[in-house]
Amino acid sequence: MQNEKVLELTNLRTQFITKDSTSTAVNGVSYHIKRGEVLGLVGESGCGKSVTALSIMRLFRDTPGRITGGAVMFGGRNITEISEREMAKIRGKEIAMIFQEPMSSLNPTMKIGKQLTEVILKHRHISVREAKELALDMLRQVGIPRAEQLMNEFPHQLSGGMNQRVMIAMGMSLNPSVLIADEPTTALDVTIQAQILELMKSINEEHGMSILLITHDLGVVAEMCHRVVVMYAGRVVEEADVHSLFAKPLHPYTHGLIDSTPVIGARIERLKSIRGNVPSLDNMPEGCVFGPRCDSFEDRCGREEPPVFHIEQQGVLRKCRCWTAESQSVGKD
Repeated sequence: MQNEKVLELTNLRTQFITKDSTSTAVNGVSYHIKRGEVLGLVGESGCGKSVTALSIMRLFRDTPGRITGGAVMFGGRNITEISEREMAKIRGKEIAMIFQEPMSSLNPTMKIGKQLTEVILKHRHISVREAKELALDMLRQVGIPRAEQLMNEFPHQLSGGMNQRVMIAMGMSLNPSVLIADEPTTALDVTIQAQILELMKSINEEHGMSILLITHDLGVVAEMCHRVVVMYAGRVVEEADVHSLFAKPLHPYTHGLIDSTPVIGARIERLKSIRGNVPSLDNMPEGCVFGPRCDSFEDRCGREEPPVFHIEQQGVLRKCRCWTAESQSVGKD
């Protein structure tokens, strides 16, 4: 894995603006992905993970969503400022995305082969025949044994696992620099989940493709990722390499996520949980947004929102948005 940053978010802010209200779903988010790295983005539903991915891809057309601040740097350019025409050349070719629900992401009225070749022909100047051959090759690479037959079938004729493999083949077909996988195994049974994750790991290792893996499953993170970014209420609350995060989580929210994960073979009467819920975008608490759910809450937490503190441990830099990390800090954002 190289140290070159292939994608970098800096103070990204995304809001949903309507006539009656403005809700901030992504609030000053900063992180980067290195070339050949698998970066995990974790947090409960409603924490802003998917909206961050949609912001990178600029997929807010015909919605109230707007990027209102910050930057997404890719290829030396801030892609939040380029034209839609320029973004269309990047979307799919340089940065590809796999969505949660393959059945709703594929066109139900088009055959699989048509959908795959359409993506290829849009970005590459090759013949239809060559595009079909490339599509077949991609389907074989993702482990589909009857690729020729599947090219003539519709999405509803395939299982969820097969449709997700088609989505991965579509994402890989143009060999993008970054693949964003938004909870790619959510709707699949555990056996198919394992196969899809193994496939993504092999794509990363064999092609050197950077992957942003969005998930709420910490077991998947431990298996797949090099580094982890933890989000809560639209903010980054912790960032660390995967080994440091599980060995010694710094933020109380990360503690809670790890403690609430079932452990096979453990003899416990009641699984731990984080009390309360993620706050509404329209009703954020004062001070630290995690404060009302935190076991380490102090008066200061209710008055001031903590900055992101930088902590160095054994030569490795970590980040944590919590006042408990201030005493260990070597800097802050």
